Amino acid sequence: MLKTDQGGTHTRTTDVIIIGEALIDVVTSSEGTVEHPGGSPANVAYGLGRLGISTALLTSIGGDDRGLAIETHLRSAGVELLPGSWTSGRTASATATLGANGSATYDFDITWDLQPVAPAYLPKVLHTGSIATFLAPGAGAVKSLLEQAHRECMVTYDPNIRPALLGSHAEAKSTFEELVHLTDVVKLSDEDAQWLYPGKQLEDTAARVLELGAALAVITKGSEGSLLSTTATQILVPSVKSVVADTIGAGDSYMAALIYGLLARGTDGLAPSVLEALGRAASKAAAITVRRPGANPPTSEELHADLQEDQPQSYVA
Repeated sequence: MLKTDQGGTHTRTTDVIIIGEALIDVVTSSEGTVEHPGGSPANVAYGLGRLGISTALLTSIGGDDRGLAIETHLRSAGVELLPGSWTSGRTASATATLGANGSATYDFDITWDLQPVAPAYLPKVLHTGSIATFLAPGAGAVKSLLEQAHRECMVTYDPNIRPALLGSHAEAKSTFEELVHLTDVVKLSDEDAQWLYPGKQLEDTAARVLELGAALAVITKGSEGSLLSTTATQILVPSVKSVVADTIGAGDSYMAALIYGLLARGTDGLAPSVLEALGRAASKAAAITVRRPGANPPTSEELHADLQEDQPQSYVA
């Protein structure tokens, strides 16, 4: 059960709890403007729900039409909104402007705060990331929850850097490194890695994340695949080719599939064969997502069907 200070209760345990923002993506392209529920943590929650994982989200949304649209969207994948997720303010939004190649640039209208919560149970995996871990005052509440949880369950983290919402580079890097200390698995895009550690090779950035305390560092490299690193090994898993509608939610689908794989990996820990399977499934999930407009991740049936079709080889560094 997860209790809030307002007396709400969550009585059904779940495999994964996600903490972070949910918002509306207002997508502007040459074809016009459409709205999709989004926000990196909410997308990860939705992706896990689509993969059949029992998932709950602790977030902050308003009781307006956009907030109701987010709730309906999440519930359609079986994701539960935890008590304390509703606020009296308006629901946040991000305007995503699509380029000719499907890539997106963002402009945000968001205030991030989080109701005080005291978890009475912990899931198998606690995931957080993105704006929620950097933007005050809510970021402080997120860090407190990680401090309570990190010795008791697996913690995964995707910073999903949004420079327009951050303070100085030094402050953001310090926040990131303080949180890595409380996590087990960290996923970065190559753009995240280069922003946090300019001039460093991606392999060196992965090594820094492991030095800070993570057991697994994952860096996605777009069409060049993804790098999965532990202190014992480093594997490059090729990307999966796909026709691109847009890239919205691709990294979040990768993250959801990565958590899905971590839950299903059995007793082999982070052996090279496990890293290969994790990277292959996550890359496939991202490839399926970019084929479709908006953050539209695969179901478990779609993912497994695609995985049977394609068996790419990984490379051990």
